[in-house]
Amino acid sequence: MDSADQNAQNNKAFLKLFLKHESSLKAYIRSCVIRSEEVDEIMQEVSLVAWRKFETLEQPEKFGAWTCLIARFEVLKFRRKKARDRLVLDEDIITKIGIDAEEQVSRRELQLSVLDKCLKNLRPHEKKLVRQAYTPKVSKKQLAEEFGKTEAAFYQKLARIRMKLRDCMNHKMIALNTGISE
Repeated sequence: MDSADQNAQNNKAFLKLFLKHESSLKAYIRSCVIRSEEVDEIMQEVSLVAWRKFETLEQPEKFGAWTCLIARFEVLKFRRKKARDRLVLDEDIITKIGIDAEEQVSRRELQLSVLDKCLKNLRPHEKKLVRQAYTPKVSKKQLAEEFGKTEAAFYQKLARIRMKLRDCMNHKMIALNTGISE
């Protein structure tokens, strides 16, 4: 593979990961600054720094926490530039918010990973039902008819699948937190 192909693959991987985490990253930055223009300015800096340093990221699954860390430093840098503005949060508060945001992103990524594993354990018709039930603009009434059930029976079936997923996730999260391998 030549360097142009490698660059194209890196750019594609970066964009995919960045877009996946963009909303939580923006939410973190928004919690640290007042004005939306400031959020946009910091977000732009974060994206540039992350893009430049993307090749140094060893674990792509940690992209969310990694970009939150970059965002924390960019918020602090922004704060130092705007130090005379009374509406800027204290550095300690920004650091605490940043640490919390990193932990939340890591926890969310772990939960989504566990959910993916639990979804794979479902039977094919259960996967189809869940996938369609969470498709935007699809009516539950239509789905019930499609699956040959009354609306009440459809909701009960969906509730049982949700409980199955919840139990699976709880089991796997406990196993992860206690260090038990499955």
